[in-house]
Amino acid sequence: MVTMDGPGPLPRTRPLLNRRLAEFGTTIFAEMSALATATGAINLGQGFPDTDGPEEVREAAVRALRDGRGNQYPPGPGVPELRNAISEHQRRFHGLAVDPDTEVLVTAGATEAIAAALLALVEPGDEVVALEPFYDSYAACIAMAGGRRVPVTLRPRDGAYRLDLDELRDAVTERTRLLLINTPHNPTGTVLTRAELAAVAELAVERDLLVVTDEVYEHLVFEGEHIPLVSFPGMRERTVTISSAGKTLAYTGWKIGWATGSPELVTAVRSAKQFLTYVAAGPLQYAAAEGLRLPDAYFAGLREELRAKRDLLCAGLADAGFTVHRPAGTYFVTTDIRPLGEEDGFAFCRALPKRCGVVAIPNAVFYDHREQGAPFVRFAFCKRTEVVEEAIRRLSTLRG
Repeated sequence: MVTMDGPGPLPRTRPLLNRRLAEFGTTIFAEMSALATATGAINLGQGFPDTDGPEEVREAAVRALRDGRGNQYPPGPGVPELRNAISEHQRRFHGLAVDPDTEVLVTAGATEAIAAALLALVEPGDEVVALEPFYDSYAACIAMAGGRRVPVTLRPRDGAYRLDLDELRDAVTERTRLLLINTPHNPTGTVLTRAELAAVAELAVERDLLVVTDEVYEHLVFEGEHIPLVSFPGMRERTVTISSAGKTLAYTGWKIGWATGSPELVTAVRSAKQFLTYVAAGPLQYAAAEGLRLPDAYFAGLREELRAKRDLLCAGLADAGFTVHRPAGTYFVTTDIRPLGEEDGFAFCRALPKRCGVVAIPNAVFYDHREQGAPFVRFAFCKRTEVVEEAIRRLSTLRG
């Protein structure tokens, strides 16, 4: 008989969590969403819609389930129907020729695509230059790959966040392996211009750098235009382009993403991806393929609907006393809380649900240089219009 008597477990000589991940605790999204649930606050923190996407896409998923398509392991690179649809999408919207058999990899959301790309392409000690503030998974994925992140900070100027190209060039050293670029940019809403992208491409070619570019908000551009970085001279053989059906089709819970690139790059990324999820969401891949083939009116309508919500929330936040940095793209608007007499975004966001029943995200979590993001707070406008209106009504009490 086994007894529980005895001296107990031996003392551990080191922490359980891998030291590469020691700086990463529970994400701010989980914390703030839990706070929204506990207080009944309107959640303008996490970037997901509160309505489903196109009904015909949902029905395509149901049909695939009933027809037995994808209920067992789908092919590792993704079902051919979706890979073909991604290839068609790249040609239709961006004029890019992508081979669906050798240059497309379907992933469990863009987050897995980012993780697989960094795990495949970065070795311990390599430097990865990323635009700060950055989506929080970037830092964790760089750490898991053993890389060293080097932030280049986007700073507010003339009502928008701008990339300092001289600072970007200065950040590149002989140890730099990869540039991690995000446009349209989360959380700032910046859309890099043709001139900025051309400069990034020129730097990558000159210094023989790989580039991973996160373009999940490619259809959510309100000012300017989205230009894939891979379309610039010399970039095809060095660029992994990542996108997702979650933002484009408004089914974020499906976690259908993809990476495209040269056969050599996609093979490398697939080598890492196969040991992460291997495959995912078979029936939903068929539905995403149908979604990418929706008529142009769908994509234009999605953009215009979100543009109206952006304008509504930006006006409401300005009326409430925030300084508003109007986004050119994405789901998000960044605000400065200093006109409200506040300076600490963490304290402000943790108090906001009880103060006026709204949840937001402190931008400092997206910075290595926390002091750079301290007074900035991000709100999401990808919610029903009546929800945005009610949030504005509640936030208006801050000024009074």
